[in-house]
Amino acid sequence: MSQSCSNKRECPCTYPCGRHGKCCECVAYHNRYGELPACFFSKSAEATYDRSLEKLCADRGGKFVK
Repeated sequence: MSQSCSNKRECPCTYPCGRHGKCCECVAYHNRYGELPACFFSKSAEATYDRSLEKLCADRGGKFVK
């Protein structure tokens, strides 16, 4: 199923790519790799390029439990 992705917004991600600012494309891309997009993270956590759920939990002050 193909879906149009025309949304554009200021993107906090520091990695240059073709999905920059296209939220739905970015979320779909990272989801395929079991990751989360940069905009979910704080600026300092985003700079590590670790897009894992574990990193998000730590970034938000929580603890990831498997």
